[in-house]
Amino acid sequence: MASGRSGPPPGEQTFFGHPRGLATLFGTEMWERFSYYGMRAVLVLFLTAPVTRGGMGLPETTAVGIYGVYIASVYLLAIAGGWLADRLLGARRTVLCGALVIMGGHVSMAMPMGGGFVWLGLVLIALGSGLLKPNMSALVGELYRHEDDARRDSGYTIFYMGINLGAFLGIMIVPWLQTGDRWHLAFGAAALGMAVGLTQYVRGRATLCGAGEEPDHRLTPDEERRFKVVAGVCLAAGAGALALWALSGTLTVDRFALVLTVVTAAVPVAYFAFLFSSREVTEQERRGLFAYVWLFLAAAIFWLVYDQAGSALLLFAKNDTDLNVLGFTIPPGWVGNVNSLAIILVAPLFAEMFLKAGTRISTPLKFAVGLVCVGVSFVVMSVAAGAASGGVKVSIMWLLSVYLIQTVGELFLSPAGLSVTNKLAPRAFENQLMGLWFLSMALGDSVGGQAYRLTTVVPMPVYYLVLALAAIAAGLVMLLFVRRLRTLMAEHHMPSVPAPG
Repeated sequence: MASGRSGPPPGEQTFFGHPRGLATLFGTEMWERFSYYGMRAVLVLFLTAPVTRGGMGLPETTAVGIYGVYIASVYLLAIAGGWLADRLLGARRTVLCGALVIMGGHVSMAMPMGGGFVWLGLVLIALGSGLLKPNMSALVGELYRHEDDARRDSGYTIFYMGINLGAFLGIMIVPWLQTGDRWHLAFGAAALGMAVGLTQYVRGRATLCGAGEEPDHRLTPDEERRFKVVAGVCLAAGAGALALWALSGTLTVDRFALVLTVVTAAVPVAYFAFLFSSREVTEQERRGLFAYVWLFLAAAIFWLVYDQAGSALLLFAKNDTDLNVLGFTIPPGWVGNVNSLAIILVAPLFAEMFLKAGTRISTPLKFAVGLVCVGVSFVVMSVAAGAASGGVKVSIMWLLSVYLIQTVGELFLSPAGLSVTNKLAPRAFENQLMGLWFLSMALGDSVGGQAYRLTTVVPMPVYYLVLALAAIAAGLVMLLFVRRLRTLMAEHHMPSVPAPG
């Protein structure tokens, strides 16, 4: 059997052995993540800071609820961004629009003109991220034009390193600028970072060699007109319903978060049902989708635990951790940066390991390892919370250990998730399925925001332990079905067999 392609075509300009366009996407994603994670590292602290210190003065539970709604919205909107790229704009233009909207959101938050600009900024960032995130990842896949190009998984891991380099810089710089309650200066730095990323993306267009220039399945003129009418009606109806809810006096952040959680759970169910029933999906592609359902659920559980770094773990760093390091009190947001730093240092090693291992380390096995790792990290977190329950601030080493364990799990699961989504996507829904991958994050984050309510009735050590056991159990179940899932994924690539007669 012939082996997969392992190198560039003769004469191709490369970026560490990969298509040159990977450098453009690497840099753009790096600066977008700088803005996203930098702002996220101070968001909950800003929402809970007293008004006299320039914050919003919200209770912690409400702030975490807003955080969950915001993070879930970022990923919930990714499915729409993938659809727009597939049917109307193409991936390249959709990413450009998304970057512009994100930058506008950060500029709005940088304006020290009251809460209205903060809420507008969060909405714009969520909308722009929905346009940008799935299509950036899909563009990476389009750089590897041969399906058997063995560089694909390694390329996604390098791309993932760019994500974490941006996160590292953002988490270092933005919280540092925020010290002394300079909240809007910090938000302005996030806006500047997005502007740099946008500039690099525009200047590097030629390196993409036409990837994502046109929609793969453009709507006909009649379909496009119908879409605009339906979209307009839906937006008007949604805005009207939200306005009536607000006027009724019953709209609260907690209720809105609960509604969003239900919507976030319903959307993937409806979309998977649509994909399985679509005539544009072949029988072989349905087998791959069946495997993908289980990978999707595993990823949602992973993100439910992992993405509490910006809420529960950030508050633990602020309230229960001794942040004095070598005589210097570090910002709470800096603690989580060990994750980004560790990924920057070890991602190339993981990329090389996965490249050499090939199919011997399968995607389902990577998911199982990722789930067990993130579960173990919250076992450690449960012990740390127990040590801090007496009001004593614990060593920063507890949180550092948690983040290091999570880093190993993330490197197993997340790059593999991006890659397998690209490989298992039905040809007619390539960019949309990448949006579905990010919807797994929305589902995990929204459920995680609701799960945090348990902290009002159970001690924090119990809260962490419950989530830990759920993740470990899911990882062990995934491990039992590795062989079956590999078989289904292999059947996805089998040639179609004509129907009898």
